[in-house]
Amino acid sequence: MRYSGMFFLARSLTAAMPRILMYHNFGGPGASDADALNTEGIRRQFEYLRTHFHVVPLLQLAEQLASGREPGKYSVALTIDDGRRNCYEYLFPMLKEFELPATFFVVSSFINGEDWIWTDKVLWLSETPNCPEGLERGQLSATFRAMNRMRPEERNARIQHFAELAGVSIPRTAPPKYSPCSWSELREMADSGWMEIGSHTATHPILSSLTDEESRHELEESRRQIEEGIGREVSSFCFPNGMPGDYRESQVRQVAEAGYVCGMAAHSGLVSAASDRYALPRIGVATKSKLVEFSKYLDGIDYYQHRLGTWLRAHDAHDS
Repeated sequence: MRYSGMFFLARSLTAAMPRILMYHNFGGPGASDADALNTEGIRRQFEYLRTHFHVVPLLQLAEQLASGREPGKYSVALTIDDGRRNCYEYLFPMLKEFELPATFFVVSSFINGEDWIWTDKVLWLSETPNCPEGLERGQLSATFRAMNRMRPEERNARIQHFAELAGVSIPRTAPPKYSPCSWSELREMADSGWMEIGSHTATHPILSSLTDEESRHELEESRRQIEEGIGREVSSFCFPNGMPGDYRESQVRQVAEAGYVCGMAAHSGLVSAASDRYALPRIGVATKSKLVEFSKYLDGIDYYQHRLGTWLRAHDAHDS
C-alpha cells in the first residue's frame, strides 16, 4: 500500500486534520525494550515528520481550535506522558537537534519524589523472578483493565498483595528504569523553548474511579505544584490512561473550569473541528519503531481502515 501511493493519498486527504502523537518511554542507542522507543526509532520518526508534516506547539493547535481558525495543513503536535527521566535523557536532545516543539505531561507527586507511578510498580512486579499470577506476559492488559476501575486504596492494596505473592518489597523510590525527571530538568526543558510542561494529575489516578471533588483536587493541585516547580504557567492537561471509561463528562468539564486551554485523551484518531478541545484524540506511536507502521497511523491509513470497519459493521447490522 505504501509503495502504491495509498499512504500519500491518505495523507493528502487528511491534510486538514491535525495529528497529536503520544509517547511514554524512550531508550538509548540499540535499546530493545518493547515499551520504549530507542534513539534510532526517534530519529526515523522525526525525519519522517520533518519531510511530510509541520510539527507545531500543542497550545498553538488548541488555540486555533478554540478560535475556530483552521489549523495549518499537515499539522502535528508531539506529547509525552508521565514525567520519566528517559524523556529528558533521550528525547529532549533530539527535539533540540530537529528543532521540534513538544508537550510533556508530568505527575507532580512523582516529580516531587513522594511516590512513583502505580502502573510502573505493576510493570516492575511483572519483571520479578517470582512473577505472580495475573502479571505474566499476556495477562497484564486484563489486569490493568481491572485495576483501572478500582478506587486508589483498593488498587494500592492489590499491588501490595502482588508484591507479597512475589516475595518482594516495592522500593520506596522508582528504580532507574522508571525514575522521574527533577524539577531542575523540567525547568531546563521549559526554558529551552522546545518543551511545554503540562499536568498529568497529582497522583496518576484513573479519574473515573474518583469522586468529582477528588478529581477537581487532582486537576488543581497538580497545576499548582508544577507551576511552583517550573516557574511557568501550566495550560494543558492529560487524563491518566485516557481511554473511554477512564473519565466522565463531568471531569472533562472540570478541565475547562480549572482554566486549562486543552485536555488530552488517549483514544486514537485525528483532530477535527468537531473534536472536544478538552478530550482530544491522540495517536500512540511510542512502540512503532518500524517506519511503515508509524506512517500507517500518521498518514491516515489506520483512520480510513477504522472508518471502513465502522461502515461495514453498520451495514451488516442494517442487513440483519
